[in-house]
Amino acid sequence: MKVTLSALDTSESSFMPLVVIEFAQDVKEETKEWLKNRIIAPKKDGGAQLLFRPLLNKYEQETLENKNLYLVGASKIRMLLGAEAVGLVKESNDNTMRAFTYRTRQNFKGFDDNNDDFLTMAECQFIIKHELENLRAKDEKMIPGYPQAKLYPGKSLLRRLLTSGIVIQVFPLHDNEALKKLEDTWYTRFALKYQPIDSIRGYFGETIALYFGFLEYFTFALIPMAVIGLPYYLFVWEDYDKYVIFASFNLIWSTVILEVWKRGCANMTYRWGTLLMKRKFEEPRPGFHGVLGINSITGKEEPLYPSYKRQLRIYLVSLPFVCLCLYFSLYVMMIYFDLEVWALGLHENSGSEWTSVLLYVPSIIYAIVIEIMNRLYRYAAEFLTSWENHRLESAYQNHLILKVLVSLATLLITSQILNQIVESLLPYWLQRKHGVRVKRKVQALKVDIDATLYEQVILEKEMGTYLGTFDDYLELFLQFGYVSLFSCVYPLAAAFAVLNNFTEVNSDALKMCRVFKRPFSEPSAGIGVWQLAFETMSVISVVTNCALIGMSPQVNAIFPESKADLILIVVVVEHALLALKFILAFAIPDKPRHIQMKLARLEFESLEALKQQQMKLVTENLKEEPKESGKEKAI
Repeated sequence: MKVTLSALDTSESSFMPLVVIEFAQDVKEETKEWLKNRIIAPKKDGGAQLLFRPLLNKYEQETLENKNLYLVGASKIRMLLGAEAVGLVKESNDNTMRAFTYRTRQNFKGFDDNNDDFLTMAECQFIIKHELENLRAKDEKMIPGYPQAKLYPGKSLLRRLLTSGIVIQVFPLHDNEALKKLEDTWYTRFALKYQPIDSIRGYFGETIALYFGFLEYFTFALIPMAVIGLPYYLFVWEDYDKYVIFASFNLIWSTVILEVWKRGCANMTYRWGTLLMKRKFEEPRPGFHGVLGINSITGKEEPLYPSYKRQLRIYLVSLPFVCLCLYFSLYVMMIYFDLEVWALGLHENSGSEWTSVLLYVPSIIYAIVIEIMNRLYRYAAEFLTSWENHRLESAYQNHLILKVLVSLATLLITSQILNQIVESLLPYWLQRKHGVRVKRKVQALKVDIDATLYEQVILEKEMGTYLGTFDDYLELFLQFGYVSLFSCVYPLAAAFAVLNNFTEVNSDALKMCRVFKRPFSEPSAGIGVWQLAFETMSVISVVTNCALIGMSPQVNAIFPESKADLILIVVVVEHALLALKFILAFAIPDKPRHIQMKLARLEFESLEALKQQQMKLVTENLKEEPKESGKEKAI
């Protein structure tokens, strides 16, 4: 008798598995049953109204391992209602982007009652994640079976289960067929071509697609700097000419590429619908806590937390801590410089071989100390940002990024080739070895089972978890910093960055497809606070390049006696260049004209709809008045 997985059954519980929940070993059955009831309960009763079942049925659990894996899905109608709840924007039949509603579903392109492809798998998984994260405690005081895991009204159940160690992880499943098609057009064939950004967005979501779009754009934007930098490096020019010409081009380049990116980003996100999503009304993040109450804007029940308390935590605790860490990192850097001077002096005095080796010791010690400090600071920054209790996930990420960037202002760029090996190639090799072991183990099972889904879940649950695009953007930020700040001194910086990024695209693609679990899709209308970070770095580059020009021997020779005049002229030039930079930024619109027109049209239609609704209410009230006056006369 052949045993089949429940996913292949035609019973009522049969559904397409989208998300996996893994419980810890020996979790009590009453806890599982309680969570199941909360997940499948109707929305009006505080549930998520999703589908939920174990990976293995009772007979299979007696034969196989991994009894604590459960699958989550949803019916088609539930998904469509969820799409409306999270504010997904789709293209309508009149070629405009509009917020999807279940009532007007027939007005959207590609929708058909018999078609299951209207929502992408990534969008469906995002909806399920949203519903699971917004399961909140009502009257429960603790998690059933675990009295030490306390609950209070408004607390996210999933977050409490994860922090208590009852649930190990929650992750979305890969679609192996769609993944194979994406890989074939993305990175398996090494060639100089554009990336399939729309396909990446369809599979991984907007946040990751925007990262790869920015990586591709930034790589091509570096090519002019690389082309100009090569003759500067190969031919010996006068320093003054080199600095002036290169610095002037650097100024225009760093400003224009960021403004043009904003226009391209607006084009993409409008096409994807995320430019129009009302993110200010998004649900609170799972880690947000407070007294359960009614949101005065949305009218929904959610935790409420006074903003002044958050501001006090930021300015009285987090900000002083960041400043203290910055001071400490600068102090460590000064010690490193002193060690460098000491080692150099010792070598000049003795000139022996062992002192030449000693020259590298300060750099090695500094790199180790900085790595340790970076890890400790990253942990502290995450703790503080969580403690600040931000309501929205976007606000949490922005504050975390700003904290970490201020620490990294003192760090030197590390070997990017080594980073690619550590991030992608080594984990991929280890994952391949693990996959072979799992396949052998499944094939050795004596039970006759169609184990495709079982094998997929077991393989993916052991994969690493992708922690977000922070480290990926950080590499590009450091590249941009060194090219814009110091390319006058080292003109080959842009050329090496271009070569690195061509391999970075493929290594990052491999990492996303074969090294890490599939991350949940996350709608995004841009690269967030990173845009501000890059723009700030471009302003700093103006100051740096003006200082380099001012320190050149040729400029100093013009003012041999009056250094004050030199400093004054450099400051004036710097202010003039900054003014030119801001004029360029203002002259280049953030959104193309046709996008501005479409957004204005949608805003006009929204106002007209609101007016019509108000007129309807007034008309109804006027109709009611004669009836009321007639009753009064009768009395």
